[in-house]
Amino acid sequence: MTDRVAPGVAGAMEDAASAPSETGFDAKLYARFPTKGRRPKGELEELKKVWETPTGWRAFSAVNNNFIGFLFIVTAFGFFVAAGVLSLVMRVQLAAPLASFVPQETYNQLFTMHGSVMMFLFAVPAVEAIAVMLLPQMIAARDLPFPRLSAFSYWAYAIGGTVFFCSIFFSLAPSGGWFMYPPLSSSVYSTGINADFWLLGIGFIEISAIAGAIELIVGVLRTRAPGMTLAKMPIYAWAVLIFGVMIIIAFPAMIMVTFLLELERAFNWPLFDATRGGDPLLYQHLFWFFGHPDVYIIFIPASAMVSAMIVTVAKKPLVGHEIVVLALIATGFISFGVWAHHMFTVGLPGLSAGYFSAASMAVAIPAGAQVFAWIATLASGKIQRNVPSLFLVGGILIFVMGGLTGVMVGMVAFDGQAHDTYFVVAHFHYVLIGSMVFPLFAGFYYWTPMLNGQQLSERIGRWVFWLNFVGVHVCFLPMHLSGLMGMPRRVDTYLPGRSLEVPNLVSTVGAFIMAAGVLLFLIDAIRCYSRRGDGDGNALNVYGGGTLEWLSTGNYAVRSIPVVSSLEPLWADAKLREDVEAGRYFLPGTATGARETLITSSSRAEPQYVQIMPGPSWWPLLAALFTAGFFLLLTVKAMTLCAICGVLAIVCIMRWVWGNDRHIQQKEVDAGGGILLPTYVTGPQSHGWWAAVLLVIVLGMIFLMAMFSYLYLFGSHPDWWKVAAPRGALVPGLLLLATSAGLAYASKPLMAKMKRGSGISAAAMTLSMLCLVTAFAVDALDWWNAGLRGDASGQGATVFAMLAWHSSIVLAVVLSAFYYLARWMRGLAPAPANKTLEALRILFMFAAMEGAAGLLLPRVLPWGGL
Repeated sequence: MTDRVAPGVAGAMEDAASAPSETGFDAKLYARFPTKGRRPKGELEELKKVWETPTGWRAFSAVNNNFIGFLFIVTAFGFFVAAGVLSLVMRVQLAAPLASFVPQETYNQLFTMHGSVMMFLFAVPAVEAIAVMLLPQMIAARDLPFPRLSAFSYWAYAIGGTVFFCSIFFSLAPSGGWFMYPPLSSSVYSTGINADFWLLGIGFIEISAIAGAIELIVGVLRTRAPGMTLAKMPIYAWAVLIFGVMIIIAFPAMIMVTFLLELERAFNWPLFDATRGGDPLLYQHLFWFFGHPDVYIIFIPASAMVSAMIVTVAKKPLVGHEIVVLALIATGFISFGVWAHHMFTVGLPGLSAGYFSAASMAVAIPAGAQVFAWIATLASGKIQRNVPSLFLVGGILIFVMGGLTGVMVGMVAFDGQAHDTYFVVAHFHYVLIGSMVFPLFAGFYYWTPMLNGQQLSERIGRWVFWLNFVGVHVCFLPMHLSGLMGMPRRVDTYLPGRSLEVPNLVSTVGAFIMAAGVLLFLIDAIRCYSRRGDGDGNALNVYGGGTLEWLSTGNYAVRSIPVVSSLEPLWADAKLREDVEAGRYFLPGTATGARETLITSSSRAEPQYVQIMPGPSWWPLLAALFTAGFFLLLTVKAMTLCAICGVLAIVCIMRWVWGNDRHIQQKEVDAGGGILLPTYVTGPQSHGWWAAVLLVIVLGMIFLMAMFSYLYLFGSHPDWWKVAAPRGALVPGLLLLATSAGLAYASKPLMAKMKRGSGISAAAMTLSMLCLVTAFAVDALDWWNAGLRGDASGQGATVFAMLAWHSSIVLAVVLSAFYYLARWMRGLAPAPANKTLEALRILFMFAAMEGAAGLLLPRVLPWGGL
């Protein structure tokens, strides 16, 4: 067969040859693509059959990213509409002074649920859902690397979120605000189980978000099309990578703070009770370490959507592409230094307040750089006049207005006056609507032809835009005035004769104008998606986009995975679509008879191996169902049913992952053009290894938050550290933990070198687990025998909180050890290496290090001070 090189591929080859290969892959092999001629028809039919989505009721077992992503987006938008309805009820209540449309307690539940649903069930899940749907298409991957994890993440979110939202219909919704500050959320002031629904429900939903983030990070780093180096990676893929990293760093704080508050409510441990050595400000520090980056977690992917769409709308490459990427990274980095921006009125030291005020100003600089890049791109290009361009320009205007008031509240003196007034409500609604909601609507109109093969109505879309654009200003602009006039937020009424009637009535009218716009969009969306578009599932490139998602066709994303040589491949190579659809690139069919995608290196995107992907399965859905049941039944104290659901959830998860680590007879397959790639890889080259490392980072961040809590309470209330730290467990505990880590570390070389390495590795992992369990028991008994109790003081509460969290890690290690033993007994842990062992040994070594940190900290600080 005669080979030819498409335009741009030669440049990619030259770029690849200019630096050492990461993987040993010969970059010159790119010259084989695209191959001449058309692939056999049977190859395409087999590909379609392997990737088809189950029909009927079996569709709920599907794990394709396009199916799960679509459900994800629809569910997130459903929560947006539901939370919007709650806001309309609140606006009716506030339309006139001393109104009695709803009782005070109901109003408190309404504003709590409105904020909680918008932040936890809409904003972050919506941008994550779009990433699940869009990312594989944009980087030309067949699917995300862990499709069943995506399915579990969605079902956990959908089931948990639905039950959480429905609590408002049974007067079980929380009423302490979407932040649930103690002491108002403690058992003294929030009796019943309303607050527990929030704590366990939100914590469970955050776990779902973290699972999705791990999948997206690995997807960006390891499944990009060959040649798509970091320099050629779409800006949206950069944003998803930063978004995922921010989630695994920020969200653990939310998991820990809900864990601590639930411990206080359930066991009377005074973690936030200042009268017994706790501190309610600890809650605020932990919450806003999550809460402020969360705003930018929402903003960064949405802003990258704006960048991607503006390129197409203006028909011009993004001005300052590299600067915009750096701005995204800087925004993510700086956002973690701004959390106390929300705590200026709690009495922070002057130096701390000054630092956080400066950081609040600094974070506006990279955001401003993006805005100027958008304006420059639009100004220097030829703008298409369509609905996406309307929402893009309108969103920029609204976001800039919100950013200006953000600079105002970033000043300590002004924040002292505007804090907890409607000025702040207006500010963050302008920011979130401009930076996320309007880009989301623009994305719906822009990418619907990719998903459905047909457009949403341009005529109706203009009405949707103007109703929302006018409604935003009519609703929220008067709130700046009412806030400066002194109207506090989170109150269900106000007195007449204070000039607040007109601003509130205007705001209510504006809210209903926005609601009309959203309703009109829903009608158009139902009309569009209820009709079939292109029967083959081909993307309809209505606006002439240049990125790879417009090659999407069917469940397998692209007919063949192309070699990428530019930021806008479709603009650079006019024949790329023809070559891809003819199957002239990587993986034109199914080399193994199963679902496959190409795993490439993290930096230079050089092909490393062919991943065998799992197909449809009921286990992720069942695992999510029983996990949700465990958390929800724990809320209502149905302990027997809770335990049953917990056991069933573990069984379903183990059964789900049982078939993931598969060895097949074909050790190497033709990935296209005669290039042979392996089908099974272990170590850092494996995408599973990356996921295990990311999971350990999440667990480490959670434990860091627990250690921070200990240090914070010791620093603020040292007089409550009354029990001398016992030293009896120090030496034996450290020896046991060192032995545990050593056995886990040695299990891999033992497997590789010993004749019966498989059995020896299983024995080493079992002994490692036993050492870890013994070390935990020794540590806990040492504190108990010393007379420390969790309900006595902040010291006892934090020490036993760290032990309580570590116990969950120890339990995971125990279950993992039995799981690995079961695989070994079934002959599924073959030497010289297997991915299951590598993932578990990372967890075991982390558990030993976490145990050592928890053992040392309360005994080292204070050392000898008692």
